Amino acid sequence: MKDYKKYYIIPESPESVYLALTNPLTIQLWTGEPAEMSTEQGSEFSMWDGAIVGKNIEFETDKKIVQQWYFEGQPEESIVTIKLHSDKAGTSVELRHTNIPDEAYEDMVDGWNDNYFGALADFYEG
Repeated sequence: MKDYKKYYIIPESPESVYLALTNPLTIQLWTGEPAEMSTEQGSEFSMWDGAIVGKNIEFETDKKIVQQWYFEGQPEESIVTIKLHSDKAGTSVELRHTNIPDEAYEDMVDGWNDNYFGALADFYEG
């Protein structure tokens, strides 16, 4: 199991970034794929046609998202914590993803950088 932590700059306000990460219609705009998402604690979510699935654990409006991401056969919970901070360039996103299976680590890092926060930054820069 491995952990991953990184900061990203998104050229938009924390309120807009939070909405982009929690509203299924907004998620579809920047991913190009339908999404199932709710800010209800304990609700299940699905993105990229089921490539990412899990459970929503905690929300702090415009500031924080905590989710459990499911990996088949994994004994320990894989927890994603996203914190949003105001920055002169928009929003500084603090990502922490714990307990990533070793065999999935490189794909997860690439996914975070390219498909998730890379795509979100491109969407707002577009």
